[in-house]
Amino acid sequence: MRTVYLGTSPFAVAVLERLAESDHKPLLVVTRPDRPRGRGRKLSPPPAADEARRLGIELVQPDSVNSDEARARIDAVDPEAVLICAFGALIKEPLLSAYPMYNVHPSLLPRWRGAAPIERAIEAGDRETGVSIMRPVAEMDAGPVCLQRGEPILDDDDFGTLSARLEGLAGELLVEALDRKPPFVEQPSEGVTIADKIGPDDRRLDPSLPADVLERRVRALNPHVGTWLELDGGERLGVRRAAVAPGLDAPDPGELAAADGRLFYGCNGGALELLTVQPAGGRAMDAAAYLRGRASQPG
Repeated sequence: MRTVYLGTSPFAVAVLERLAESDHKPLLVVTRPDRPRGRGRKLSPPPAADEARRLGIELVQPDSVNSDEARARIDAVDPEAVLICAFGALIKEPLLSAYPMYNVHPSLLPRWRGAAPIERAIEAGDRETGVSIMRPVAEMDAGPVCLQRGEPILDDDDFGTLSARLEGLAGELLVEALDRKPPFVEQPSEGVTIADKIGPDDRRLDPSLPADVLERRVRALNPHVGTWLELDGGERLGVRRAAVAPGLDAPDPGELAAADGRLFYGCNGGALELLTVQPAGGRAMDAAAYLRGRASQPG
């Protein structure tokens, strides 16, 4: 099948790799423009651009996929289908209706429509998520679904481990949809939830919340975004791994306490054990190393 692929993120790269092994290898990849990244703010291409070049696929990076120029490049391919995965920008008319479209969404729609479905599923304590192949419409992630498959969320899953499994599932499911062309079925109106984009406040470990909620937040936002708590004086301490600490004489909410080389953070009704932390401007380390560093500081 002649296809065009719209994608940007590492998740999109994994799906592109699977497509390239199939009978539906894209003839054109459309991704976002290069952006400043990292501490040096060096201009860098999105992951999908690097992968398209590696695979020898024609690449375009328009400021807007809805522009006349971008649509002309897609039209030149005359695709039988346009495939979308983690593209990161809205597709509007007339492009939206110009071709059959298959959009990869990493949730069991209608649950977790929106920008951060993997993170929100972990944070909410869901026991299962999955991948849906759907047709995009003007309303966000509300289009009909042609294929859907579930994936358990394990007790120790963080974003990295769960995302990796969903990437594999997404690639297989998209190829299956293109091979079989199953009918699209409208989503049910019940059970809709919205996976809002992760904002700065989402990263803060608010001590007024229970320990189990904070533990899920840490897993949901690591290793890609990161979570943090505020120390005395306003300095932030990054938290990369944590666990609920039951049966502990917990410190007051918002306070840190150390015992036997372990580090605990008081929160609502209990404590969170901080397993891997990252001081401001430093590297990630286990709690024992962090405590040794604090003990060696003067004063």
